[in-house]
Amino acid sequence: MSRKRTTPHVAGSTNTSVELLLAEPVAELGIPGDIVKVKPGYARNFLIPQGLATMATEENRRSVEKHRARLLELQASEIKKLQELAEQVGNYSTTIEANANADGQLYGSVTEIEISKALKEANLPIEPDQIKLTGVLKEIGMYTIAVQFHENVTAEVKVWVVPSADEMPED
Repeated sequence: MSRKRTTPHVAGSTNTSVELLLAEPVAELGIPGDIVKVKPGYARNFLIPQGLATMATEENRRSVEKHRARLLELQASEIKKLQELAEQVGNYSTTIEANANADGQLYGSVTEIEISKALKEANLPIEPDQIKLTGVLKEIGMYTIAVQFHENVTAEVKVWVVPSADEMPED
């Protein structure tokens, strides 16, 4: 009685290695498109059945190279858009009203969420996790805040923290 294989045959004994083409990122091994050498058992029992890798045939290599080239084009396009947005953000300043005492100390603090909301109101789609505060904004004043769009694309936005209109002293 013959048993049908559910995974492709991986030739070689336990003392050899096989070449695989990674389809997904694998910790300690590589990123998609990398050709790696692994033990046949690791390939046969884990990488191939989980869909993390495939045999490194010429056809698979060509298709992965085409896919990688397309991803690089998309990434370059995305970075260009982010650089344009970073330039817009760099030329913009926003004002945030906050409750403060007579000495200029805020009763709370201005967070990434308030800064993000103010920028979104100005049609600058900045998420709170993109705003990198170096400290807590607990005083009235002007702050230069870093905005991280991508590991290689950053900008700085000026944020003015002013007392709320209802907190202003009357003449």
